[in-house]
Amino acid sequence: MLKIVTVCGLGVGSSLILKMTVDSAMNQLGVKCDIEHWDMGTVKGKPCDLIVTTEEFRKNFADQDNVVYISNMVNISEAKDKLEKYLKEKEII
Repeated sequence: MLKIVTVCGLGVGSSLILKMTVDSAMNQLGVKCDIEHWDMGTVKGKPCDLIVTTEEFRKNFADQDNVVYISNMVNISEAKDKLEKYLKEKEII
């Protein structure tokens, strides 16, 4: 099962909202996954298949290729489009 982590600075507010958005998008795509929300410190020390975060954290993940950046964390359509593109590029779907 795909392990997805949504990330924000403290791992409480934005990452939780983003988790709900990603969950809805992945359900629409029909992809089963496990989604957790973490803070910046935690994500560096734990393995995951995909990180989803906002544009403001792009510089923190510049060296990684398993990150999807969302501009509007409540826009399910944007999340679905970007996740679908990523999953197709990685041949997951």
